Amino acid sequence: MNGKVYLVGSGPGAPGLLTQRAREVIDSAEVVLYDQLPGEEILASLPEGAEKIDCGKYGSSHTLEQHEIEELMVARAKAGKNVVRLKGGDPFMFGRG
Repeated sequence: MNGKVYLVGSGPGAPGLLTQRAREVIDSAEVVLYDQLPGEEILASLPEGAEKIDCGKYGSSHTLEQHEIEELMVARAKAGKNVVRLKGGDPFMFGRG
């Protein structure tokens, strides 16, 4: 059984400003791939039992390359996990959505 991958934007960065659907998806995540852009408050609200993978890019230092992030998301979904790629703001405006 395959899981699902969700691309979720954190909006302006405050937990109260997440959409209802974003909160639902984050709360049901078994794996969350994140960077620093969603902000500390939202990162602190990630599900306690979820696998959390920092894939942030800090200047010229990349924790993971884009192809590695994509491979992780696909592998975890194929293993039946619900996966969230958490981005700051709107991932379709300035991100890779």
